[in-house]
Amino acid sequence: MAESGGGGGRLCRRCWKRHIVRQLQQRDRAQKARFLDLVEAYNKLLEKSNLENLTAKLQAKSLDNLRGFPPRSIQETTDCFLGAVLGSAETTESLKGIHERHLAELESINGELAYSIYEWNLQLQAKDAELEEQRGRAKRDRLAKELKKAARTPVRIKVEPEEGKADEQKMLPRDAQEEPGEKVWKRPFRSASATSMTLTRYVGVFKGLFDFRMKRGSSFSNPSEERYYYIPSCAAACLPSRVSDEQEGHASEINAARFSPNSSVLATGGADKLIRLWNVTGGRMEKMKTLEGANGGITSVEFDPSGFHVLAATYNNAAQLWKVDDGRFKEVLTGHTDKVTAARFRATRHQAVTGSRDRTVKEWDLTKGACYRTIDVFSYCNDLVCCDTFIISGHHDKTIRFWDSRDPRCTQVIPVEGKVTSLSISPDQMHLLSCSRDNALKVIDLRMHNIRQVFRAEGFKCGSDGTKAVFSPDKSYALVGSADGALYLWNMETGKLETSLPGVHSSPVNAVAWSPSGAYIGSVDRGRKVVLWS
Repeated sequence: MAESGGGGGRLCRRCWKRHIVRQLQQRDRAQKARFLDLVEAYNKLLEKSNLENLTAKLQAKSLDNLRGFPPRSIQETTDCFLGAVLGSAETTESLKGIHERHLAELESINGELAYSIYEWNLQLQAKDAELEEQRGRAKRDRLAKELKKAARTPVRIKVEPEEGKADEQKMLPRDAQEEPGEKVWKRPFRSASATSMTLTRYVGVFKGLFDFRMKRGSSFSNPSEERYYYIPSCAAACLPSRVSDEQEGHASEINAARFSPNSSVLATGGADKLIRLWNVTGGRMEKMKTLEGANGGITSVEFDPSGFHVLAATYNNAAQLWKVDDGRFKEVLTGHTDKVTAARFRATRHQAVTGSRDRTVKEWDLTKGACYRTIDVFSYCNDLVCCDTFIISGHHDKTIRFWDSRDPRCTQVIPVEGKVTSLSISPDQMHLLSCSRDNALKVIDLRMHNIRQVFRAEGFKCGSDGTKAVFSPDKSYALVGSADGALYLWNMETGKLETSLPGVHSSPVNAVAWSPSGAYIGSVDRGRKVVLWS
């Protein structure tokens, strides 16, 4: 019995232990089951967060080290979170709060990094501008030395006479006598202006001469074209004081006017699809030639640097090129889908740029008659001008845009508070004159890309989206025609209105032109009248 009793006691103890173990296992399973779904959801959320924000966390870790904060590992964050989950009954809210805090921290760090990048970009742009200014100064110094050297040497120019015999033409000093068989090219400006020329204006004259000599060899391919060379000679522009001549030039509205480089020919273009060339001699205009063949009204005209070709923009979505001597057009530049508003030559007659209302600017190779670059713009172009490496376009959305020939993107945008109707660049390419529908002219410094002067006057009103304003050839004045038929002229030095010339045009003046010699001004209006001022 004792053994039996002892065996029964041992059996009861073993059953009791198994019972205890089963109860513990059941309790473990019951408590663990409460958190299985939550832990699994957290793991999925953590994996997704790690995949999306791995880069941001590495940046945050680096930024904390820079600031002097102790680094936080992902494992520490996870342990802290699991402790909160296992030790709190409100596990879902804790998980959400921690995750939101992590996201807020990451967004804050990303914002700081983005601002740092913005500051670095500003510093880089400032350095680039400083470097470009240094290069510009070096280029100007080098050019000044070359101009001084060129000014000390006589200029010899070969001219082919009409008889076909070669003859040497050369520039003689003022006090030199004219020898038989030689022509002396005289300056068409007044002697009083010549005696008052400053050193800066002398440099401008010789700069034009030097640039012409550099370009002449590559610009002309036909010996007969050498007759159309010119020498810039304006030292001081003459202020217009009287009407020298006036003519009814076209059968309908006249939109454009331009003098040839040697100031002897005035070209006008109108809505009648014609370009008329006027020979300007002795203060009179004589009909010289009519260029026909345009398929639409003329919106702008431009002579090439030699004066041997004329380029015009037309209403029929194209630009056309004429040869002056025979009056026939050589090339039609097609590709725009709306009215072409401006057509300009580049440095030579072999390249051109056009702007259109189809919101594009196109660059052309005139030797092939093909477009080699198309620039898409957000607003249609009313006018454009060309610098050495830049194209500057004025637009209907009240902005002026700058385009680098080496960069496909717009490099600068300048707002002018009015729809731009025209652009004119100074001979030294340092200032830009814009006319806009807010009845103002604005002078823009091309070195600083900011508006330097604003010209307004009582009575002046911009008459149309194609109203053209120009600099004088010595950059002393700004000239424009008004909707009331008057001409307004501002002094660049004082910034004040120099004079206004009313009473000749009876309809809005669409365009004005100042001869490169500075002696004449041409103006055209909506009523078919061409006026020559001197």
